[in-house]
Amino acid sequence: MGAGIAHTFAARGIQTVLADATTELTGAGLVRSLELLRRLEAEGNVEPGASGTAEQHLNAAASVEEAVRGADVVVEAVVEREDVKARVYAAIEAAARDDAVVATNTSSIPIQRLASGLQRPERFLGVHWFVPPLLVPCVEVIRAETTAEHVVDQVVGLLTRLGKSPVVVGDGPGFVANRIQFAMFKEATRIVEEGLAAPDQVDEVVRSSFGFRLPFFGPFTIADMAGLDVYADIFHTLEGGLGDNFAAPRLLREHVDRGELGVKTERGFLELSQAQADELIGRRDRAYVALARLRQELEA
Repeated sequence: MGAGIAHTFAARGIQTVLADATTELTGAGLVRSLELLRRLEAEGNVEPGASGTAEQHLNAAASVEEAVRGADVVVEAVVEREDVKARVYAAIEAAARDDAVVATNTSSIPIQRLASGLQRPERFLGVHWFVPPLLVPCVEVIRAETTAEHVVDQVVGLLTRLGKSPVVVGDGPGFVANRIQFAMFKEATRIVEEGLAAPDQVDEVVRSSFGFRLPFFGPFTIADMAGLDVYADIFHTLEGGLGDNFAAPRLLREHVDRGELGVKTERGFLELSQAQADELIGRRDRAYVALARLRQELEA
């Protein structure tokens, strides 16, 4: 992740410095970062010249202290161990400017917990990137209780400059993406354990059914278009067969009780009129056809 995040900055012409636990690892990380970017460029996955720009803007440092000295933004992407991260933060705070933003790429550890040992927690927040960082649009920006608002704004602006789609979310284990992703993985594993399907069958069902929609619509848009009353009925069946873990969520029940059933009543989790829904359906159909063709091309 560190190598991928580094070349994302450098390819946009932003002066970037890498540092790892040893000079040997740092040198290897620099080589790997540029190699990955050259491969992406050779395959036509990034704009021509990106690797050349990165080579001019990406350097290695002999230590963390050297790397962060004078930096505007520091991104930590070490292993998911709080003790290791704490040692890195101590080195960063010893050398970085007082106004330097320090961001962690943790994918699961609550940001406030990591911020608790910092001298300047108001400059600290989470930036959760996804693999590969250069190609995946979303970056979760996680604000801790102690994070200053202008720091959030600064990081959102920087990520937007990189062509990313930053989404500011609250703090909590797994944040948004991994909480949803791991809930799905847990249920997929339970299905295999119960003998309903094999792993390859689960993969095919997911990617070719509701997963087919997800590049275009999130779960609340999908639910509103399907009808929240329909969702409530399905939850009733699931709860009867699978237990309380599949009881209808409180927010869903509240919407249904108020008669807010989604598109059919023009109010649900979102406010989508029938005209807006019709436009979405047209866009959905065009997108599905294009996605099916892309899959066929990539799988040929």
